[in-house]
Amino acid sequence: MKATDVRIRSARWYALPVQTRVPLKFGAETVTGVVCARVCLEVERADGTRAEGWGETPLSVTWVWPSALSYAERLDVLTELCDLLSVAYAGYDRTGHALEIGHHFLEEKLPGIREELNARLSPALAVPLLAALVCASAFDIALHDAYGVANGVPTYSTYRAPWLSADLSAYLTPAADAPNVSFAGLYPADFFRASPLKKLVAWHLVGGLDPLEAGDPGSASLEDGYPVTLEEWIQRDGLVALKVKLRGPDAAWDYERLVRVGRIGLAAGVEWFTADFNCTVTEPSYVNGILDRVRAEQPDLWARLSYVEQPFPYELEEHPIPVQSVSERMPLFLDESAHDWRMVRLGRELGWTGVALKTCKTQTGALLSLCWARAHGMQLMVQDLTNPMLAQVTHVLLAAHAPTLAGVETNAMQFYPEASAAEALVHPGLYRRREGCVEWSSVNGPGFGYRVAEISRQLPAPRPA
Repeated sequence: MKATDVRIRSARWYALPVQTRVPLKFGAETVTGVVCARVCLEVERADGTRAEGWGETPLSVTWVWPSALSYAERLDVLTELCDLLSVAYAGYDRTGHALEIGHHFLEEKLPGIREELNARLSPALAVPLLAALVCASAFDIALHDAYGVANGVPTYSTYRAPWLSADLSAYLTPAADAPNVSFAGLYPADFFRASPLKKLVAWHLVGGLDPLEAGDPGSASLEDGYPVTLEEWIQRDGLVALKVKLRGPDAAWDYERLVRVGRIGLAAGVEWFTADFNCTVTEPSYVNGILDRVRAEQPDLWARLSYVEQPFPYELEEHPIPVQSVSERMPLFLDESAHDWRMVRLGRELGWTGVALKTCKTQTGALLSLCWARAHGMQLMVQDLTNPMLAQVTHVLLAAHAPTLAGVETNAMQFYPEASAAEALVHPGLYRRREGCVEWSSVNGPGFGYRVAEISRQLPAPRPA
């Protein structure tokens, strides 16, 4: 055991409910609230030094678990899984770097915990892998934070030797058709930006129910001091990047929505657009038809359309759709399907060209997917799970270090800005977009630099009650 290695000593988690100020249309469902899982995890070094780390992730039920089941039924199961994970992490008796411990837990423990829970539930309530990863992510993020705090250094400075005992070849296997790719002697830091970006372009989410301009349904002011329409958001925040949520089964609506957002955005100086079909498409020809029409009829919008995000179903192994015809037209990014680097590898085989990283699939998994994708020439983005509070810190830190196509998606300030009021007093640049960007100059210190002691947030009693 190295002097810098740690062992987990305890874990606890808190359920923080948050209500949206406006509804968020996601696929077939509409989101009006979310529960954030906030975790505190204590670790100990060999010399007896103890430290606490924090992690947080929204348990975004509709994203992790699309289903005809009620929201409450699914949330209850995810809450139970977090209770089980709290016990499992606290009792996990491995030592090492946070990446090493986190990887072993995800490989050795999480599958069994999920299987045991699912065995007790009806088949309809079986927890999907993505949902299990999201529940585990708050614990995994807290582990990475605790490791940095225990050693008195920023966590991102430890993703290299000598902090890590093994290089990436211990975790990753190159694609069979990439004989020149090797992970021997390489560490996650070798795939980061040479210098992390302190200021990042902020992508604004245009939801399927969002009013675009005055006169649209829902465009009346809420009188809470925040914009409502897309036009108002662009003006207030100086937005230059828009992510447009589409429906999937309605080509006419999708095309018109994309064109209308493009018209408003281009007139206001927006430079980047992307189209997100939210896994509702089953035929590449559907996406190709819309792209071809935009290219033929909307050349200015086409010139600024950067990529297409996850049009096809979540589970690649169940839906191995060849997508080369789409990616030949436009970069095509995995999101919901990119559970881990192995799914990224399968996606590449099917023709996907990019990966949308998310800390909500665990910090450990995001780092390994980043490295595998970049080693194989795939493009990166860092996408939001409407991350408020502490979840926003680690989300933006990943985007600052990852060589993304452009900036970071960030939309908690659209849907529940007051949820992060306490954190915004300490980190104002993270929770308000200015000149189209967010910045994290206030983040400093060991671990993820949350400065938790300075944040006046009252937490409920830990779970389980």
